Amino acid sequence: MAATLAPPRATFADLARADGKAELVGSRVVPLMPTGHRPNVLAGRIFRRLADHADATNRGVAYTDNMGFAVPPLSTGRESFSPDAAYYTGPVPADAMRFAPGPPDFAAEVRGENDYGPAAEAALAAKRAEYFEAGTVVVWDVDPVAGVVRAYRAGAAPVVFGAGQSADAEPTVPGWRLSVDWLMA
Repeated sequence: MAATLAPPRATFADLARADGKAELVGSRVVPLMPTGHRPNVLAGRIFRRLADHADATNRGVAYTDNMGFAVPPLSTGRESFSPDAAYYTGPVPADAMRFAPGPPDFAAEVRGENDYGPAAEAALAAKRAEYFEAGTVVVWDVDPVAGVVRAYRAGAAPVVFGAGQSADAEPTVPGWRLSVDWLMA
């Protein structure tokens, strides 16, 4: 019987060399699909308003799509996140060219065209559980098709924000609100 060699464990250095957006999960660099027009516009709008809030309050940093957050290995093997938009109050990386050391306080995941159906719902729920295990406080599931923002907090039912409402990321981003009508316009 021939021995099978396990592939070498991927590192953050391998992740940094990946072409395009990727995350470090289960000792592997896992590429993430590029997004389409609408999901990218929504992620940009979230970032824009988060950045304005961070600047106005002089608290935290807003990050765009493709920012890497390095976390200690989770029970699933995940070691990084790269949300579509994020807010972070942790320490800045010692080397400003590297990933943020720790999870985002708030992560926004905007659904793309392949993020619908039972398998996608299970994958999204599993990733939210990983965010919470890492220490993220609020995770948004931004659904462009339904026109809603689902705000998840560990151990609680999601709060669904729709037309005519303003979504929040309390308590992580105090005082910040985003009009769902403006976001989805």
